[in-house]
Amino acid sequence: MKQLILLSLIIFTSCSKEQQQSKNAEISCGQCQFNLEGEGCSLAVCFDDKAYYVTGFDIDDFGDAHDKHTGFCNVVRKGKVTGKVENGKFLASSIVLE
Repeated sequence: MKQLILLSLIIFTSCSKEQQQSKNAEISCGQCQFNLEGEGCSLAVCFDDKAYYVTGFDIDDFGDAHDKHTGFCNVVRKGKVTGKVENGKFLASSIVLE
């Protein structure tokens, strides 16, 4: 009986959650580099020809966003992102820059 309950819980949770995805992506400022609507500079990712604002990470988590050589408001960087798209935003659990 315990095994049946455990199996039911595993099936229920796997069916009810959207699966996270890992993607190679461009990472930058949504407004400055990807022309997304909004106010102020915010972290965004672009993959599969679509850009999304990111939740779970801040634009300054990877250094000064306005640095001339590495800042997301001035350059588009590449990396691997893990998370899921929800309500038009990318809920990131991991961002690894190249």
